[in-house]
Amino acid sequence: QVQLVESGGGLVQAGGSLRLSCAASTNTFSSYAMGWVRQAPGKEREFVAATKWSGSSTHYADSVKGRFTMSRDNAKNTVYLQMNSLKPDDTAVYYCAGDLKLHNIVILAAEAWGQGTQVTVSS
Repeated sequence: QVQLVESGGGLVQAGGSLRLSCAASTNTFSSYAMGWVRQAPGKEREFVAATKWSGSSTHYADSVKGRFTMSRDNAKNTVYLQMNSLKPDDTAVYYCAGDLKLHNIVILAAEAWGQGTQVTVSS
């Protein structure tokens, strides 16, 4: 089973940037679609971004398009989420997700999940 560990969360002022990382412990990482999902206090989990195993195609939620960029390094078994122009509404726990099918990440039904990392954006 794939194990995912996120890092890079923290407190930032509105307009600032953060980069999240997610390291995967699997020998088949390059076969997995990977993504990010977030959950704000009192709200349901929300899809943020996902990329195919090759990184050739990345999908973003409308709320983060143009501000967030997801990338992956298959040699390091790691994916990243670069978050720029952060807003208070981006405050949430961010979860890394992995699945053989990208669609399963989009519908929040991924096979593997990390423990989450807190991102807090102050106004």
